[in-house]
Amino acid sequence: MAIITLTTDFGTKDHFAGAVKGALLSEIVEAKVVDISHNIAPFSILEAAYVIQNAFESFPVGSIHIIGVDSEISEENKHIVVQLNDHYFICANNGIMSMICSEINPQKIVEVNIHDKISTSFPVLDVFVKVAAHIARGGTLEVVGKIITEIKPIKNIAPIVKDDGNQLIGNVIYVDHYGNVITNIKKRFFESVQKGRRFEISARNHKFKRIYNHYSDIVDFNISAEFRNDEGQGLVVFNSSEYLEIAVYRSNLATVGSASTLLGLDMMDSISINFFKD
Repeated sequence: MAIITLTTDFGTKDHFAGAVKGALLSEIVEAKVVDISHNIAPFSILEAAYVIQNAFESFPVGSIHIIGVDSEISEENKHIVVQLNDHYFICANNGIMSMICSEINPQKIVEVNIHDKISTSFPVLDVFVKVAAHIARGGTLEVVGKIITEIKPIKNIAPIVKDDGNQLIGNVIYVDHYGNVITNIKKRFFESVQKGRRFEISARNHKFKRIYNHYSDIVDFNISAEFRNDEGQGLVVFNSSEYLEIAVYRSNLATVGSASTLLGLDMMDSISINFFKD
């Protein structure tokens, strides 16, 4: 039974996501169609890349992942299928896959070339569905495209080391449902630059000198609950995906606010980390 996931910027108000699901089921009645997210910010390649990177490995090998973000075909925006860790990704060659492929080498990449047989202004529905159905039926990738060896890189995917290794500059690549701010700095890379040194994280006018293991580590449980003042406190963690995250404990836009609103941080804003010798 084919498992096909959908990650798009379609939202849930319009017919687009439902139409794609219907087309998939018309092609493969027994398919399992799973929504990863339809709430990617419009045309946000970074958001889509972060979400699919952190979701796909939870699915069984052989799953097919349709990514419908910035998918209109053009001379600079071709369609591709990437086979990686025995998963299949169907998307535009606009940089979305470069975040995943920076850590895992693809097994095969093809540039889709069946467009001369399909007239469309909705490629996710008319092209990506056909390609997904072909793969689900056991078809080879070479039937739907030509082999290529490179994919388009994404800008600002990697943090920058400056000042002879004493400063690390990253960027916000995702703001989650809670308003937590995720940067492009991964734990392993941070530790390779830190080398055990003291550090100070600067995000606008806010500074942090500690990275917690869990959000609740900021709470002093020796103090009675009625006397604590921990809700709304800013903190830094490496999240479950091992990305450096600036958060607010028990963030809530209606009450204590969030890291994004309180610190004034948004997509692509810079985060700097300075390292100090003892």
